[in-house]
Amino acid sequence: MKHTTHTPALSGHYSVLIIGGGQAGLSMSYLLKERGISHLIIEKNRLGHAWRSERWDTFCLVTPNWQCTLPGYSYTGNDPYGFMKKDEIVEFMDGYIDSFHPPAVEGVAVIKVDRDADGRFIVETSQGTLSADQIVSAVGGYHLPIMPHAACRLPAHVTQIHSADYINPQSLPDGEVLVVGTGQSGCQIAEDLHLVGRKVHLCVGDAPRVARRYRGKDVVEWLDKMKYYDLPVDKHPLGTGVREKTNHYVTGRDGGRDIDLRKFALEGMQLYGRFNDIEDGVALFGDDLKINLDSADATSEKIKDSIDRFIAENGIDAPSEARYIPLWEPAIDAPVSLDLSRIRVVIWCIGFRTDFSWIKADIFDDRGYPGHERGVTAVPGLYFLGLPWQYTWGSGRFSGVARDARHLLEHIEALMAEPVRQIA
Repeated sequence: MKHTTHTPALSGHYSVLIIGGGQAGLSMSYLLKERGISHLIIEKNRLGHAWRSERWDTFCLVTPNWQCTLPGYSYTGNDPYGFMKKDEIVEFMDGYIDSFHPPAVEGVAVIKVDRDADGRFIVETSQGTLSADQIVSAVGGYHLPIMPHAACRLPAHVTQIHSADYINPQSLPDGEVLVVGTGQSGCQIAEDLHLVGRKVHLCVGDAPRVARRYRGKDVVEWLDKMKYYDLPVDKHPLGTGVREKTNHYVTGRDGGRDIDLRKFALEGMQLYGRFNDIEDGVALFGDDLKINLDSADATSEKIKDSIDRFIAENGIDAPSEARYIPLWEPAIDAPVSLDLSRIRVVIWCIGFRTDFSWIKADIFDDRGYPGHERGVTAVPGLYFLGLPWQYTWGSGRFSGVARDARHLLEHIEALMAEPVRQIA
């Protein structure tokens, strides 16, 4: 499906400018359009770009389709407990766009957001300058792919890419592959290569894992019933520190299943501890492989413990289920190095950095993260939407962005009702 948008002239003044046309920006636009508030989405690429162009071919959601609920639009397919694949996600996004035709411009980059002496926001773009009373940054929090300093010491024969650039096994040179990182992307890409018979070497970090299903339901459904997804960040045991934690690895592939790195090892995947460095053509790893595997399993079992308590406390009739038993253990003398002469490709799956340098406001910490309360900053009229754990676990996902967008709408409308805007 090819989406259609209403594209106004790129000039003039708007009540609200939304920067970014993913699910966050589109959700905000839907609510603003519903209220008749003048606004425009500015998208550097194409609406829904990340889903179209920054996911590999076999990518699929790790959250069930029933959690895909945006303002005025929800999943209505015949597989609510399944997991949409990449092409289906794009179709879902295009359906949302066509359902309300948001005012948007595509292929326009925002260069700078600043304020003039009257407190208006001035937005410099690649195609001219606009002004607005209020700004919503809806570009998420994953901007600059992280590449370690050691990357420059890879032997010349090794091709290296970031997970953001991975497409499929056929797009890589033939030969053995080293995957660095075991967050969701690293584990799923390692599996993608492993399933087609590629020899994979995987560096295992401290990312936690979670079971796909337990006691008759998807674990996501249990956590939803337990109101975990309603837990605000300020009530989380880790507080805002949860924003720095790696997501639990699991997959929705082939209807959804666990990702068990121990099973991969039994099938021939070579596991190592955390990646440390490269010296003289040799990759060096920590001796923490067993610790990291055990820790990931312990997290999964702890989640099951919480489900067991919930079932018992609420008298729920749910089938019993045997607990996980490790299928494989690393040898005491597990390798802590790898001669890279064997490796043709390295895939760095170690995350992203934020980059809000284009927003000229004194609201960012030393790491460039914006200070905000539920997306509302100390600068009147400047908001963020779609950040990971902005308010709840679902803030950066299909499941929680609608709630955050409605919260921002209240603030946008309240500021519009003020008789005079004062510059902070």
